[in-house]
Amino acid sequence: MAVNLISAAHQLLTPEIIGQIAAFLGMDRSAAQKAAVAAIPTILASLSDLVGTPAGANQLSKLLSQQQGNNPMDLLRNSGVPGLAQTGSSMLSGLLGDRTTDTMAQAIGRFAGTGDGGGKSLLAVVGPLVMGMLGQQQRDAGMDANGLASLLRSQRDQITAAIPSGLSDQLSAVGLIDKARSGMATAAATGSQFAGAAGATGASRAAMAAARTQWPYWLVALVILGGLAIYALQRPTEQTVAQSTTVTRPSAGTVGMAPADFTVDGVNLANQVNSSLGTLKAQLPTITDEASAQATLPKINDAIAQLDGITARAAKLSPESRRALAKLIVAAAPAINEMCNKISATPAGTIAKPVIDNLRAKLDELAKV
Repeated sequence: MAVNLISAAHQLLTPEIIGQIAAFLGMDRSAAQKAAVAAIPTILASLSDLVGTPAGANQLSKLLSQQQGNNPMDLLRNSGVPGLAQTGSSMLSGLLGDRTTDTMAQAIGRFAGTGDGGGKSLLAVVGPLVMGMLGQQQRDAGMDANGLASLLRSQRDQITAAIPSGLSDQLSAVGLIDKARSGMATAAATGSQFAGAAGATGASRAAMAAARTQWPYWLVALVILGGLAIYALQRPTEQTVAQSTTVTRPSAGTVGMAPADFTVDGVNLANQVNSSLGTLKAQLPTITDEASAQATLPKINDAIAQLDGITARAAKLSPESRRALAKLIVAAAPAINEMCNKISATPAGTIAKPVIDNLRAKLDELAKV
């Protein structure tokens, strides 16, 4: 039976480890605990997206196979928290990209009240521990890249559901997780609880029925015959409903299809699009006057430059992958255009106009790839 990745990672957060993390980050233990627990499913959710392509799965599998030691805690013992943080920062950026990592850090920092810097440091410390846990699972099970990808993808709903609601709202807003999947996973868990309750109620009714052994035999026989008659009358309807359900099921068949391959020259373009969109959604609302525009527009230009690079590489994608990539842009464009309209109505509108015009042109171009 496959190990529960969330549980396996949480077991690493012993009181001693939380104390070391808290001391390194300069925060109290409760805040460090809250932030670390939230960081684990956030990291795992990003990795489950990464392994959605063969290139991403191979990249992660290769990194895990290069780890030293057989226990995730060996990383901490050998490097200490400062060394672990330095390793983790480069590790996550190499896998997920700087922008995605920064956006995750900002969301965790806001959720835990540690600020952007605290969120980034926390990810850098917790990231290698999560990677160490995954590496141990890969070695123990003898998994290759495909097996590792299957393990992460099979637990995607559990992982997303484990992200605290306040944090999942922020990650969903910047496109790093699918909030709908999280909601469905939570609903499924709730549904199983209701099913358990219904089962218990059914058992109670059965017990009550068994207790009524004093009924006259002729009445028992009538009840049985009546039940058989009702069952016979209802059975054709049940079969019709089952057939009707089966007929409608193919419309959802695409859910099980393999995800589009967005990798070009070793770069996952979907991850880069989400990273750029996340930067735009996080930075555009901060522009309210000329001073904030001067501070923020360089970051917007960086995101535009990344979108420009995506446009150049997108020509190498298959037609299906290009259409899927364009859908990401089309879905995000209304919100970004609304943010741009708000900036145009502020004192920063004049200074920001060239950058906003350029941004809109890039989004339009990508939406037509």
